[in-house]
Amino acid sequence: MQAYDLTVNESVFQTLAAAARRGESVALGIITGAVGSSPQKIGAKAIFHADRRITGTLGGGCLEAEAQRLALQSLRDGQPQAFELVLDHDFGWDDGLICGGKVIGVILPDAQKLGEGFWSELAWRDAAKAWGVKQDFSIARPASALDHPDWRYLETIAPPCALWIAGSGHIAQAVAPLALQLDFAVTVFDDRPELANHDFFPEGVNLCTGDWGALCAAPFSTTPTFGLIVTRGHKHDALVLESWIHRPFQFLGMIGSARKARTITEHFVKTKIATAEEMARVACPVGIRIQSQSVMEIAVSILAQYIEQRAELVSGTRGAATGKSELLR
Repeated sequence: MQAYDLTVNESVFQTLAAAARRGESVALGIITGAVGSSPQKIGAKAIFHADRRITGTLGGGCLEAEAQRLALQSLRDGQPQAFELVLDHDFGWDDGLICGGKVIGVILPDAQKLGEGFWSELAWRDAAKAWGVKQDFSIARPASALDHPDWRYLETIAPPCALWIAGSGHIAQAVAPLALQLDFAVTVFDDRPELANHDFFPEGVNLCTGDWGALCAAPFSTTPTFGLIVTRGHKHDALVLESWIHRPFQFLGMIGSARKARTITEHFVKTKIATAEEMARVACPVGIRIQSQSVMEIAVSILAQYIEQRAELVSGTRGAATGKSELLR
């Protein structure tokens, strides 16, 4: 048995719930195993519609084309299928998919028949929930964590990592919607309600306004949490950092320059606000070096660093942060 981590694609579960509600027949495809290089990792999912629309992806190119062919066949005859595709030699030459690896997967017709409630519950990631595909291709929830023998595939869905953003200016306004798309649960904090509102942020972003003292003392998230300090100036950045440096963030970044980082570090250590070791854990300047200049480029550089940090967390906890899929063979 091997375990693999993944970021759950909620849209697949939401699509299955919507198909159940409409009575639409769809097929669910899942990558349950991979050997060597492959365009998608274990746990990748796609919904194949009878009209050839696809929600999600198993990797694109000819791999997905073959999976779609199998899915349409399964929708016609009602029979589930297992598939194994080798991604080398002549396979994928026309579409440029010569990864050199092998993927294993399943096609499950009429997955929507489990009902809107089943799929909506998985899409609503309020707590850890396990589900999977049994050897007979039926979809079910395991009775316990040790309930392995009869399963082709098991996956644990858990809440997304939280991203707390201090500040609601132009950087935050660029980071927040992109972070939502990248599977972070985003909360923005600011003392300016004229900026921290849904005229500037998507509805999916949680907004907290008020005095900075109260905002910095907000109850901490129960899920792994990342922090980003991008307020309107060095004074407010330092004010937030004075509190957040002592909170259990998985990763904490702050906008600024190397000179700003040195100045604040020297002040915090001298005044015993924080130790040198604590300050060393703050990423300032935040973001990877891509010579970013525009606001959106800065947002991309920041979130690239946070994605990397989240991946290291998930790898280290074997799925505690975003999910775990298991190939049972």
